[in-house]
Amino acid sequence: MPTRPQKKIETFPNPAPSRDYAIRMRMPEFTCLCPKTGQPDFATLYLEYIADKLCVELKSLKLYIWSFRDEGHFHEDVTNRILDDLAGALKPRLMRLTAVFNVRGGIYTHVVAEHRAKGFKGELPPAAWHSDPTAQGQLPGA
Repeated sequence: MPTRPQKKIETFPNPAPSRDYAIRMRMPEFTCLCPKTGQPDFATLYLEYIADKLCVELKSLKLYIWSFRDEGHFHEDVTNRILDDLAGALKPRLMRLTAVFNVRGGIYTHVVAEHRAKGFKGELPPAAWHSDPTAQGQLPGA
């Protein structure tokens, strides 16, 4: 049976729930449609989080991200929607999603949205996106 996009986000237990540690993922193949023109928008998504009890299962994350391919969304909407869905499923201590959209009409759009559990004071350690020689569309300012 072929793999299909899905909205379900699967999780697994955090193997080290007593420690704050950063989990970072780069998803360079995100696509959705412009709600005005119907043309495709392309972005690299950078997900960073400090898990509490749950971590995201990667195949389900891939299928979830894929589910936006044929949907129309403004950049700001889709970034916040993805963050809300992931934070709702994982209930992390801290989660940040940065969407770096490809140029459209001479304008680059970067949308950064963050979720923080009530009372959590920790911070994500500095990112090393810029030191990864395989990183394309590197996250500016990291």
